[in-house]
Amino acid sequence: MKASRIAAAGAAAGVTVLALSAPAFAHVTVQPEGTAAKGGYAVVDFKVPNERDNASTTKLEVNFPTDHPLASVMPEPVPGWDIKVTKSTLDKPLEMHGKKISEAVTKVTWTADGEGIKAGFFQKFPVSIGTLPEDTDQLVFKALQTYSNKEVVRWIEVPQKGQEEPDNPAPVLELSAASEDGHHDAAGDDSDAKSAEKASAETAASGSASSDGTDTTARVLGIVGIVVGAAGVAYGVLAGRRRADA
Repeated sequence: MKASRIAAAGAAAGVTVLALSAPAFAHVTVQPEGTAAKGGYAVVDFKVPNERDNASTTKLEVNFPTDHPLASVMPEPVPGWDIKVTKSTLDKPLEMHGKKISEAVTKVTWTADGEGIKAGFFQKFPVSIGTLPEDTDQLVFKALQTYSNKEVVRWIEVPQKGQEEPDNPAPVLELSAASEDGHHDAAGDDSDAKSAEKASAETAASGSASSDGTDTTARVLGIVGIVVGAAGVAYGVLAGRRRADA
């Protein structure tokens, strides 16, 4: 009897722990598709889970960092959502491809034109960004999540190293080390292209050599056939003469 009560109490405690810990995992996050290297470009996904059982997520506002502004921000269309890109004038112009840029995207807002993100579901919002700064290891994107019941959850608390995760952490994009050259991917593509070109040339040369060898063999066999045929004719003539003499 006691054992049953203990087991029941343990199970209830376990359910309580899960219920309390669940919200800590269900928050707005940002992750790169592949890598997000300093000095390069990346496509990142803002992942938004719906945390409410009685409401849908109908709006997401993501504030882009002003301490490390990004010259290029291009959201990917998401079916069922309207997208608004907000730009602001920079205190210090950016330089990109030899040109000075005086404004940058400071906010992207997604608004559902339907039900939005229902309970038990999540949605990804992809954005292409660049160039990524080289003087920091991370970018913080403060986000606001609005529900159909008008509730607004502010994911704006910046996580601090060595401290517990805050209740409403802001999405943080970790940046990887920059490649040795700024055109690593392009160089890889050139290398692959050159390898393919070389392989194609070798194949063509091999095919040409094979064709030459085949032609030579055919010529030799043709000459041998002519010689054999001539020998046969000569033999037949000689045999005929011998019969006539006999």
